[in-house]
Amino acid sequence: MTTAELVALTRARLHARERRVVVGGPLIKAAVLVPILDRGEPWLVFAKRTDTVGQHAGQISFPGGRVDPNDAGFLEAALREAHEEVGLPPGAVEPLGALDDQETVATQFIITPWVGLVRGPVAWKPDGVEIERVIEVPFAALLDRANFRIEQWTRNGVTRAVYFYDYAGDTIWGATARILRDYLAILAAPHSP
Repeated sequence: MTTAELVALTRARLHARERRVVVGGPLIKAAVLVPILDRGEPWLVFAKRTDTVGQHAGQISFPGGRVDPNDAGFLEAALREAHEEVGLPPGAVEPLGALDDQETVATQFIITPWVGLVRGPVAWKPDGVEIERVIEVPFAALLDRANFRIEQWTRNGVTRAVYFYDYAGDTIWGATARILRDYLAILAAPHSP
């Protein structure tokens, strides 16, 4: 799949469906960006969190974070956080649409993911406080079933499926893997007229 095909399919699928929205209550609102790069083929961008950051230390996530009161919405929050965390200029991102909200059980967040195409080259600048490094993963590697596994984890008497994507020695899991799995499922779903 070319980057142009992925962008067109993403835009069409996200605009044609009603996304799952979680109404917050006490949960903390957050937003992440699912950045698509064109490297001759599509790649996705992830951020490896530092071992010293307060939440999700050492994990791989999409760039993003808490929605601030000054943010105009989830997209603005995702773009602001991506700029702060990895140096991605907000003007370099073409928003394609929002995915379903995801809740985190352990840390009590509601995450609204936005998919966006990164226009032009970017000099990644991990902030060093929250983000240790930027990880670029070919989209084809994420589609490869050999890089995907599911484990059943039990917490507080509730068993849940936990998803894992492995690439080049890094493991994507948790809410980020759920966001990724949902995005891939939306793209793979049979088209309905």
